Amino acid sequence: MNTFEQNIDNNTDDDESAVSNHVSTTMGALILSFVFLLGVPGNLFIVWSILARTRRRSITTLLILNLACADGFLMALTIFFIVYLAKQTWVFGNVMCKVVFYLCNSNMYASIFLITLMSVHRLVAVVFPLKVSTLVSKKVVIRVIVCMWLLVMMMSIPSLVFRDVTEEEDDNITRLVCVPNHTLSRHVRFQYAFETVAGFILPYTVIIISYVLILRRLRQTKFRRKVRSEKLILAIVVMFGIFWLPYHVVNMLQVAVEWLPENSKRRINLDNIAQSSRAVTSALAFISSCANPVLYTFAGKSYIKMNGLAFMARLFEGTSLDQTGTKKSRAMGNDTVENITVESTHSTEKALKTGS
Repeated sequence: MNTFEQNIDNNTDDDESAVSNHVSTTMGALILSFVFLLGVPGNLFIVWSILARTRRRSITTLLILNLACADGFLMALTIFFIVYLAKQTWVFGNVMCKVVFYLCNSNMYASIFLITLMSVHRLVAVVFPLKVSTLVSKKVVIRVIVCMWLLVMMMSIPSLVFRDVTEEEDDNITRLVCVPNHTLSRHVRFQYAFETVAGFILPYTVIIISYVLILRRLRQTKFRRKVRSEKLILAIVVMFGIFWLPYHVVNMLQVAVEWLPENSKRRINLDNIAQSSRAVTSALAFISSCANPVLYTFAGKSYIKMNGLAFMARLFEGTSLDQTGTKKSRAMGNDTVENITVESTHSTEKALKTGS
């Protein structure tokens, strides 16, 4: 299946391979090096914070843990593309060509599906606070996450089929490139459309509906508070959309190109626009996977002075008070599950004791 990484080597015309362009390969290698140096340690720090320093792990924290694992693993794979661009040839063989892009595709789907699960969980917690403990237990969420990983691994199988190492000759230099081996136009249309619909349009529709219902519910409640967990998840959603929307717009543009008559002027123009945009949109998509650690750092900056390296753990522990908020809401007859302040765990507990 087409993945955003494949476009590193697929954004030029038929006469020139992307890896033969010294300027683009140098810039691409520098960008990916920055992403690698920021994304791998950042996501590993999130995993360490949750596993080693977080005492109370909420369902939201569990989903963030899986998201950090998916993003961190994806960032680790960029080393293959850095070498690919630096050497301007694929040196890892045909099997690794298939495997690397398969793993990239799997983690791409996992990221958006995990963000969707976060949004749906917040919806259940806010709209059905009295039933949240029975409807969404940790055991249920763990099973859902396992099924999700199995699903994304199945959805990414076409990456193993429609990708191979081929030889390209440019200026009497033979290069090995890891590219899709589409033979029919309908294969291109299916793969681009499937990736965008299943990996963006459908999950993002669920996310938008979830937050519309959440905001409507919060407005209906008598007790309204600023909610850290809602803000944090919403920020993750918005950031993911900003980085991925351009990529999927180009995907759909490519689908439109395949429906147009061969050699038509409109087809040629649209194809040139799509191919010339691939490098930029692919870079944005890569950057999205290293953005969450930066986002969490800004969200938890109020904890840094007090907690040091444990600041992110304290940030995530705030979501563990969701159940406490649920019990308190039940006792007070309040429909809202969220009673989390934005200062610290201590101030949150104090606020819950004094009432909303």
